Amino acid sequence: MNKTKSFALCAILAGLMAATRMHHFGSSLHLPDASLAVFLLAGFLVASPLLFGALLIEAAALDYVAITHLGVSDYCVTPAYGFLIPTYAALWFAGRIYARVHQNNLRSLGLFSLISFAAVNVAFLISNGSFYLFSGRFADVSIAEYAARIAQYYVPYVSGAVVYLVPAVMLYALFTQRAARENHAG
Repeated sequence: MNKTKSFALCAILAGLMAATRMHHFGSSLHLPDASLAVFLLAGFLVASPLLFGALLIEAAALDYVAITHLGVSDYCVTPAYGFLIPTYAALWFAGRIYARVHQNNLRSLGLFSLISFAAVNVAFLISNGSFYLFSGRFADVSIAEYAARIAQYYVPYVSGAVVYLVPAVMLYALFTQRAARENHAG
């Protein structure tokens, strides 16, 4: 991929995160946070570790602005907040893994679905598990209590990523088909 396309993709991904990060699960007025999908897609589409670092900085800066200037609660900013780094790294590396095996066919789409689903689940376990273990907000939470408390967050967490990954796959297929037709015709 040329530098112009890479830069455009980086800008689109950063813009998507900036536009959606203020509302984690979304509502009737706001789209859900695209951060999970952004990190996974960035790992797949743009191999630069600098982008990973830039997206981490952007996420932290957006959270800071949301909390200090936009009235968003700081409830989740605890000692567990640092675990967002391995959370997003799991997604980034899943994108990198998929980039190595990607092919333009339906079978590859199934593989993307499996890798994405696994990565989002790992991200969920890291972010939610670390919050319950290290936030200081839950003293002596048993496994049963943990399961009951997080059950309400699992579906919105996964579906928030799917909301962005499905259209991304469709756009990718559209653009790669167009590029293949242009290369074949020229």
